[in-house]
Amino acid sequence: MDSAGEILVLPFYGQGHLFPAMELCTHLASRNYNPTLIIPSYLSSSIPHSLRTHPSVVVVDIPADPSDLQPPPPKIAATSSTSSGRGRGRGRRNPFESQHQQLGNGIETYLTARCKEEGYVSPKCVVVDVMMSWSKELFHEFGLQIACFFTSGACSEAMDYACWKQGAAEMKPGDTKILPGLPEDMALAYSDLDRKPRMGGGGGGRGSHGPPSGDRMRHGPPGPGQKPRWLDEIEGSVAMLINTCDELEHEFIHYIGTQTGKPVWGVGPLLPEEYWKSAGSLIHDGKVRSSGRKSNYTEEEVNQWLNGKPGKSVIYISFGSEVGPTTEEYEQLATALEESDWSFIWVIQANSGKTGPLLGIQNDQEGGYFPHGLEEKVGDRGLIIQGWAPQLLILSHPSTGGFLSHCGWNSTVEAIGCGVPVLAWPIRGDQFYNAKLIVCHLKVGCKVSNGGSSRPVKKENIAEGINTLMSDQEIHKRAADIRGGFDTGFPASSVSALDAFVDFIKKKAS
Repeated sequence: MDSAGEILVLPFYGQGHLFPAMELCTHLASRNYNPTLIIPSYLSSSIPHSLRTHPSVVVVDIPADPSDLQPPPPKIAATSSTSSGRGRGRGRRNPFESQHQQLGNGIETYLTARCKEEGYVSPKCVVVDVMMSWSKELFHEFGLQIACFFTSGACSEAMDYACWKQGAAEMKPGDTKILPGLPEDMALAYSDLDRKPRMGGGGGGRGSHGPPSGDRMRHGPPGPGQKPRWLDEIEGSVAMLINTCDELEHEFIHYIGTQTGKPVWGVGPLLPEEYWKSAGSLIHDGKVRSSGRKSNYTEEEVNQWLNGKPGKSVIYISFGSEVGPTTEEYEQLATALEESDWSFIWVIQANSGKTGPLLGIQNDQEGGYFPHGLEEKVGDRGLIIQGWAPQLLILSHPSTGGFLSHCGWNSTVEAIGCGVPVLAWPIRGDQFYNAKLIVCHLKVGCKVSNGGSSRPVKKENIAEGINTLMSDQEIHKRAADIRGGFDTGFPASSVSALDAFVDFIKKKAS
């Protein structure tokens, strides 16, 4: 069968964006399209052999040097201005300016060379990660139509928009606001707006798509109730793809489509094919993902440790590779785990406790927090992993009974799909609304309660949250029920959504 055409896919720089983009490529390939995944060369080690050798997928490595991915000095940040283009010939303004320039120039060179090839046929579309919206200008120069890709869920985007429309910024302590068009259990409380300022886009609100630059460095990202930045980032696009499904977020997907007037499809969760095929059995990360990262425990050693624990008795703790609590809060967490009776796996990154715009590709710096002496105190009850952890294996293991998480979207859907309840400890951006979705709407978890996100979390908050999460049978039953909805594999609604998207692109390109 002849190919239906080529679709370019441009992810953001971190692995949390790259992995869903890779899975999107395989889904497009199964629909007779030829996806071309465009990445900076330093992410090459994260591309598994199976994708490199896929007969319908092309991976284009654009030469790029990540060594300058560091935040600019405060003096530069304070006088910088926002850049909407690729930054060619304009001084560096933010930590990613050089990356934008290198990648933009490389893409331009690649497409220009392609256009000169005999028999060249223009791609049908380019799927652009919404955090790479600076590239729209470049692709429009080549006459390509753009679909914006959200690797986060629909709830966070819908809540951003509804809070802006309903004037949430004017709320006072004690206020509660119903958000028309969204589920009543997602009514906004004033406490939902109480967020701790953090560097690196982790400040008071949503809209932290992409690196801090210009006004964002001076004033922080838009707070709750202000116009969400993603509205500007989708301008000029023909459609929106969101890494979620109707089974989890139908109301939120529908709301975004209604409010923006654009076609919106939930095409996920974009997790490895083996994840969807392994309902009720172990998932081995080493077979589905190339991490390119070091760890003090092998996947088999983690599996053996879990095999020695009773069912649902282990709480898994991980804040991902980009954000986490403060050093003081990590110390409170260590004390809570020491005094707890529950077994635990705690994943600690080299930069734990540090502030700044941290990405997975930067997490080898030294000097972060580590709970020295904790392993000796708790003995075999605890396993502390430094660096990479086999998260899919841990979540799919029957001994795992809970997940203390920052509520990044990938971690959220991985846990939900495995039927593991979540103890939510959001740090920045969409994580706050992901946590609200988990606790209030899906009811598959609870939140570390400290009276407001701007206050430091204490060991008592953590201990109470762990005990509630691990003991609440209603939460566990609800998590198991939702997991049961995915026993047949990749969500049926997302299969239909992907079919509808490629049909839409075909018609738009004809």
